[in-house]
Amino acid sequence: MKKITRQEIIETVKKLYMDAAVYLQEDVLMVLTNAYEKELGLAKELLRQIIENQKIAASEKLPLCQDTGIAVIFVEWGTEVIYEDGQPVEAFNEGVRQAVKEGYLRASVVDDPVFERKNTKDNTPCIIHFELTKGDKVKITLAPKGAGSENMSALRMLKPAEGLNGVKAFVIETVRKAGGNPCPPIIVGVGIGGNFEKSAILAKKAILRKVGQPSKHPQYAQLERELVKEINELGIGSMGVGGNITALAVHIEYYPCHIASLPVAVNIQCHSARHMEAEI
Repeated sequence: MKKITRQEIIETVKKLYMDAAVYLQEDVLMVLTNAYEKELGLAKELLRQIIENQKIAASEKLPLCQDTGIAVIFVEWGTEVIYEDGQPVEAFNEGVRQAVKEGYLRASVVDDPVFERKNTKDNTPCIIHFELTKGDKVKITLAPKGAGSENMSALRMLKPAEGLNGVKAFVIETVRKAGGNPCPPIIVGVGIGGNFEKSAILAKKAILRKVGQPSKHPQYAQLERELVKEINELGIGSMGVGGNITALAVHIEYYPCHIASLPVAVNIQCHSARHMEAEI
């Protein structure tokens, strides 16, 4: 059995959060550059500025966006890994706490959502999704999620009879209603199936996929292509000024569901598609 310490988790989470706030992954940069080549007019200029912004952020080690988000962490914990320092959740929160302080990240989390709304001042607690996997590794993926795009996300429990057309209509409707609010060009994560909460987690995981990497299931891959085409035909464009490119990609994850149910969740990610991962 492999032992993992509290300090290893803290240091890993801290680095992931600080790096994710500053650096975009190569796949995101590539699709943004491709979009710039295809776009025209003001939308093209905005894409140029978006690309320039990431260069400045990387060179000066400054956050890509003022909203450094709430830390969403997906953990794949190997069954051959032992943690002997108490409660691992506390270590994840400490890593977030230190990243906010040392990385000068904006504190954006309130302790109570309705009444006092007092800022916790360190972006804790983070949101953690644990999954047990085989092996002696712990894989940590951290995605800072800002509110601008998150607030435009939606979930609907469709009737099974609504089928494929119902799924497509809901995704398109959600993106159309969002307009320029989520800072397009966007990446659209779609979770289909499971139940109410499972579909939302699937949608969130979908935006972590390498941008533009199609689903392994040919019919879902085809649906992804159709949705990208129809979303871009909405003409929302970069930052909502109009244009050819509204979505850089649509990613779909799916799961078995009840015979009387068809849950669909849409999680929208802005062009600043930040996430980092590491293995301990």
